[in-house]
Amino acid sequence: MLNISTNKKTDVNALGGYSTVKTLADRPHYKILNRIIWAASIIGVVVLLLPWTQNISGAGSVTTLKPDQRPQTIHTVIGGRIEKWFVQEGDFVKKGDTILFISEIKEDYFDPNLVQNTKQQVEAKQSSLQSYGGKVGALNAQIGAIDREKNLKLQQATNKIRQGLLKVKSDSIDLEAVKTQIKIATTQFERSSQLYKEGLKPLSDLEEKRLKLQDAQAKIITQENKLLTARNELINARVEINRITAEYAEKTSKTNSDKFTALSNQFDTEAQVNKLENQYANYNIRNGLYYIKAPQDGYVNRALQSGIGETVKEGTPIVSIMPSTYDIAVETYVNPIDLPLLKKGEKVRVWFDGWPTIVFSGWPDMSYGTFGGEIVAIENFISANGKFRVLIRPDKTEAPWPKQLSIGTGVQTIALLDTVPVWFEIWRSLNGFPPNYYKPNTVKNEKEKK
Repeated sequence: MLNISTNKKTDVNALGGYSTVKTLADRPHYKILNRIIWAASIIGVVVLLLPWTQNISGAGSVTTLKPDQRPQTIHTVIGGRIEKWFVQEGDFVKKGDTILFISEIKEDYFDPNLVQNTKQQVEAKQSSLQSYGGKVGALNAQIGAIDREKNLKLQQATNKIRQGLLKVKSDSIDLEAVKTQIKIATTQFERSSQLYKEGLKPLSDLEEKRLKLQDAQAKIITQENKLLTARNELINARVEINRITAEYAEKTSKTNSDKFTALSNQFDTEAQVNKLENQYANYNIRNGLYYIKAPQDGYVNRALQSGIGETVKEGTPIVSIMPSTYDIAVETYVNPIDLPLLKKGEKVRVWFDGWPTIVFSGWPDMSYGTFGGEIVAIENFISANGKFRVLIRPDKTEAPWPKQLSIGTGVQTIALLDTVPVWFEIWRSLNGFPPNYYKPNTVKNEKEKK
């Protein structure tokens, strides 16, 4: 550029000639500040190059490993009125100990002899059932007797038919014999008449032959009547078979009808017996439900109902119990972005609220007051808080967890991942990238064992 301005440039080096500038330049704290800046810069660069252990942090609470070891609420199975308490909050109860007694409030169960009366009804119906069974057996015997009598009657009628056939055959033969006699008598009469006309036979012989002919003619009429009578008897015997069959079929049908009626009553009574037995069992069980008992050993945490004479419905919570024996565990919640990095069996660090702790998340070896844990379950469905639940149990290879822990105590957790430089972790956090995908050594060891 052309120096066309009338203003002259200030010579910086010329400022050194002034005493004030010399005094400011010679002050010692500027040198110290420069050294501090250089030292801080060097330390910052060194820190950025230091190793940093990536981790997944979570927060949760102390719980139990098994579902049956967690605090539970005891409910009433039936509705009733509170009559007497047998425990108070903080008491230790054993399995089967009585906690509360309630009385009946439904009018269907007010009868003090309800169970005994129901039992008597069951016994009466059972006796009725046995009676119907005996009646069915008697009707079966009656049907057998009718069948046997029917067979005898049919045999008798069959014999009569055979007798009728033989009689018809005999009468037919006799009729043929009479017809032969008529022919012979007619021939003799004609011969005697011819001889009488020729004068060779007397009139007495002719009259004798005429009498014999008339006698034979009379016999054939009688024999024909016998034959017709025998045939009618044969027809009557056959009709008798049909009558016997119809008569005993009617008797058998009536007896079978009575039998089926008895069977129907028997089955109906059996259904009533089963129903009454069911009621009897239900009443017996209901009598045992008036005493609410402890399902397992534990401590009474809190009475959810109070007072005497208060009415409760079915399923109403009465008290909460904490089991006396349990395996402690930790449930923690992690963000969805961190879920793929967690594996079952992975080691984690946990520390508890109220327990002295110094934690450096990136340098776990420098932390104090943390305890080892192992992941045993990872929930596959997101929780109401928008995170995934992870269940952790104590690591058996490390120091045991404090015995003073109570269920519900707050917990912080860290799952250790890959080791990277500090500058990389800062860069990852600023960009919102997930931690490096990491496979724990426990998974590799399990594969090697397999």
